[in-house]
Amino acid sequence: MPRIQAPTVAEHRARQRRSILDAARALLAENGESPSLAAVGARAGLARSSVYEYFSSRDDLLAAVIADVLPAWAARIVESVDDAPTPGARVWAYVTANMELFAGSEQAVARALTNVVDPAVLAAPMAEFHQSLREPLLAALRAHGEPQPEVMADIVGSMVVRASRDLWSPNKRTAQRRLDAALALLRRLLGPYLQLPGSEGGAGVEKPSPKRVR
Repeated sequence: MPRIQAPTVAEHRARQRRSILDAARALLAENGESPSLAAVGARAGLARSSVYEYFSSRDDLLAAVIADVLPAWAARIVESVDDAPTPGARVWAYVTANMELFAGSEQAVARALTNVVDPAVLAAPMAEFHQSLREPLLAALRAHGEPQPEVMADIVGSMVVRASRDLWSPNKRTAQRRLDAALALLRRLLGPYLQLPGSEGGAGVEKPSPKRVR
């Protein structure tokens, strides 16, 4: 039988650190408050002293959570954009992925971080997060033939922010219903411009032939 290799010290520490970060995110989502290191350790199945081996304070842990979640959220959105087949579809994928993030469980984490972290600490990571999302949106708009991509990106972003208000709910069915309604509204507005299938003026939509005048 093949020998099962024991994890290295580095692998063990990486797993424990991952467990601590996941526990902190879960507690932030559940309580909306900054969790103590003891509570995080208990959720992760570790002693508080073990948590202190990785993070020196609550603020240190929250900074690590921010550094962990924002790139992950950005990567999820960018991946959705990259997977779309046409420039218009890529813009719509940007809209959809952002809206799903606003409506999903991660929004509870985002709200908690906004409430418990000093805005000065959040400013730089949030600016980097938004910039990492703006670039693929601009690229998609340019490829779509938009003559004013910077202006249009601002408009699309403002529409997403406005439509995403009050999307999140602890009740998953309620959140999904709100998300579906908001996306339907945005598709009515953006579908023809982006030439989305099924939208008036979109690709693959057969326009009615004009009626004959008798």
